Amino acid sequence: MVQITQPNRNREDKEALLANIALLYYGEGLTQSEIAKRMQVSRATIVNLLRESRERGIVEIRVDGKHLSSSNLARDLRDKFGLQDVYIATADNRDSVQDRAGLLAHVSRVGAAAFLDIVAPGDRVGVAWGETIMAVSDVMAPSSTERVQVCQLIGSMNSVRVPTSENCAIQIAGKIGAECYTLHAPGVVASPELAEVFRNEPTIREQLSRLDDLDMIVASVGNVSPDTHLKVAGMATTQELQAARKLGAKGIICCRFIDADGQGIETAPDDRVIAANLANLRKPKKKLLVVCGANRTEATLASLRGDLVTHLCVDQVLAMELLQSAP
Repeated sequence: MVQITQPNRNREDKEALLANIALLYYGEGLTQSEIAKRMQVSRATIVNLLRESRERGIVEIRVDGKHLSSSNLARDLRDKFGLQDVYIATADNRDSVQDRAGLLAHVSRVGAAAFLDIVAPGDRVGVAWGETIMAVSDVMAPSSTERVQVCQLIGSMNSVRVPTSENCAIQIAGKIGAECYTLHAPGVVASPELAEVFRNEPTIREQLSRLDDLDMIVASVGNVSPDTHLKVAGMATTQELQAARKLGAKGIICCRFIDADGQGIETAPDDRVIAANLANLRKPKKKLLVVCGANRTEATLASLRGDLVTHLCVDQVLAMELLQSAP
């Protein structure tokens, strides 16, 4: 019998126990019940120990992103929009789509696997901000890719939904062992004149210049609904959002409004934002867009038409909406 809880068990003994249980489950294919019976403990104890083995990094679960892009639906989308690859998070049924948190968790796991599939040694990677990108950074498996630089695409901001924008870049850089270059400026300032002062400050100018020479970006696109993250984060007012919609805005990427063709709309707060511009976002050879929810169909289509995507990660329902849409 294996005694699971001993007050004086040292760290090495505990980790050895966790590793052995993980090997029985992941390596030998025993069920949790079979392991519990063998060790004469409850199945719940085994569940908790397996979870702890993942949390401690004793077990790392990685899915090869290449296999996520091999479905017929993924191939059809890739062919329709001329993309390099499409990664689809498949939901069990349409009811699960109503659970936004659950769907986002699944899309973010697929997006993280896609990121690791795409990033290459020596890449300079721009990382955006938002609920989806934060979720991707949270679930990304530790990996090692040599000589990668990660650059923050959007100046520092807080919101009630998402921690500060630099968190996304810092966390992804930490997961893949990359250098991280944060953007030492607010995401939006009070006036265009103040924004120009920030952009011309030597340190910030140097950081922004890095965004002119990216090999890859990872971003999401928001819609222009009243509860869009740009407004929730205090970067745009209700009036500014309404004005953008009247001018034809269909989506928001890196705090920039885009129309149905993915072209920029120069309206407030565009001239007060300190972030990558659309030229920065179009230039890289690898542009991973991770999007969750069919309510972002128009925004995703705008990004596709605007040459802002080469690699796409979406949920199944959104994928079907895109496939059925006009080119």
